[in-house]
Amino acid sequence: MWPNNRILELFGIELPIIQAPMAGSALSDMVVPVSQAGGLGSLACALLSVEHARKELDAIRRRTSRPINANFFCHQRSRDDGTRQMKWRRRLDAYYIQLQADDNRPNSTLTPFDEKMCDLVMESHPEVVSFHFGLPDKNLLLRVKSAGAKVLSSATSVDEARWLEDQGCDAIIAQGFEAGGHRGMFLSEDVSTQVGTMALVPQVVDAVRVPVIAAGGIADARGIVAAFALGAAAVQIGTAYLHCPEAQISPPYRQSLQGLRR
Repeated sequence: MWPNNRILELFGIELPIIQAPMAGSALSDMVVPVSQAGGLGSLACALLSVEHARKELDAIRRRTSRPINANFFCHQRSRDDGTRQMKWRRRLDAYYIQLQADDNRPNSTLTPFDEKMCDLVMESHPEVVSFHFGLPDKNLLLRVKSAGAKVLSSATSVDEARWLEDQGCDAIIAQGFEAGGHRGMFLSEDVSTQVGTMALVPQVVDAVRVPVIAAGGIADARGIVAAFALGAAAVQIGTAYLHCPEAQISPPYRQSLQGLRR
């Protein structure tokens, strides 16, 4: 049925669709139905404590035996700057008032992949482990692979894609600038070098031997067909899943998404 079955065979799934691991917006209630339907459900663990991630993975395993993806960040922690943090919070105050949103918002902590999260991977055995902002320390990566997981990471340029392949990634997510989540840049901080999904995908396909997953601005069958025509073996879809009742988003966010459909 599909012109390229490489991802289906690699992950053991039925549909070449990966639900993007959207931190804070998609937990077990979304991961399970996606995997049950034949795609690859993804749990974003970057905003979760080890205990919360374990709880979500346990809930997933109780409800499905289909392949799942656990996603982690590999960023370097920034220095805590209380003054800078206060400035951007004050900058957003007017929007919180306008939307009548809760002003008692906690500070989000994005935790990079470490030994404790690696222990959780060894314990829970997700079929796929994906990373953002490059890859973790080589010893941690070897442990993930020893658990039998297939490894993915996001590339926003051909150079990043080649680097990921050289480091042993089993497949690469080509993330165009239309992607709604975090930019996965890690070899450069120059945003002006970023290109769109439909320009990036064929370049990455030609540059690497592993399967390529297209991500960024894909939300319907036309986008999937276009990605396949450019050589992608699968697509990763994020924002379209936020319309689902399982999405953990606020009422104002959901209302804004409904407005995009009109």
